[in-house]
Amino acid sequence: MTSDGAQAADSAGADTVDTAMIERFADALWMERGLSRNTLQSYQSDLRHCAAWLRDRLGSGLMTVRRDQLLGYLSASVQAGVRPRTSARRLSTLRQFYQWACREQLLDDDPTAQIESPRLGRPLPKSLSETQVEALLAAPDTGTAEGLRDRAMLEVLYATGLRVSELVGLVPDQLGLAQGLVRVVGKGGKERLVPLGDDALDWLRRYLADARPTLLDGQPGDQLFATRRGAGMTRQAFWYRVKKHAAAAGIASDLSPHTLRHAFATHLVNHGADLRVVQLLLGHSSLSTTQIYTHVARERLQALHARHHPRG
Repeated sequence: MTSDGAQAADSAGADTVDTAMIERFADALWMERGLSRNTLQSYQSDLRHCAAWLRDRLGSGLMTVRRDQLLGYLSASVQAGVRPRTSARRLSTLRQFYQWACREQLLDDDPTAQIESPRLGRPLPKSLSETQVEALLAAPDTGTAEGLRDRAMLEVLYATGLRVSELVGLVPDQLGLAQGLVRVVGKGGKERLVPLGDDALDWLRRYLADARPTLLDGQPGDQLFATRRGAGMTRQAFWYRVKKHAAAAGIASDLSPHTLRHAFATHLVNHGADLRVVQLLLGHSSLSTTQIYTHVARERLQALHARHHPRG
């Protein structure tokens, strides 16, 4: 076999081994930490990206890589214009993968052990003003089944601060309409009870009575928020509709999947809610994650002071 042929064979072998290791790593994360499918897919995507770079550039693989080669991969990512936060996430994924491989005695040494993580400033979450939220909520045409469903989804999202994956994954049994609560299954399978509020309850009842039966049209449907295909609403489809309604409401800022969740938390803090209550409602495992909303509130106060105080 020629040297080129031998290198191709080695590369193909590394690819096979890497694919198997990535699957084993994902299975271990699911068993040990109960991570969601979306989180596991993110880990796998990062590892496949690195494995492909190592295979194509160096003929190497995840299980044979050296520290200097990983540094080369990370450096190439930066030169390609990858955002610092994405580079930091990829390094974190690699670090967890190699720590697992060493624990399982698949490797003797961790090639990420002496690679320093970049220092990142924590960005403030983008949010919407209360006026913008009201305009967004009023945008769907509630004279249609789809519009009534969208209004109910937006009202629930803003009233509860659910993650989008939690919202689209709701089933009717999670609703306690009489109690005004929704039972949410969050990250790691942790459950929490979140109040719905009167407006969200009203729109939910209207949706369940008038729109959901029309959308399902006799088809079986397990998820709370249905489409005419009988399937549940997906995250991607929902955020396409959110952006459509935002454009109709005249909201020019680019919405992310967490925009209404951030608006929920920010507006609660702005109106004096206790941070630990906000933490429980959001399902944050650590208060430090929730504390960023105090900075959001502080920025708002500073902006108000600058706008209205004679010496601002």
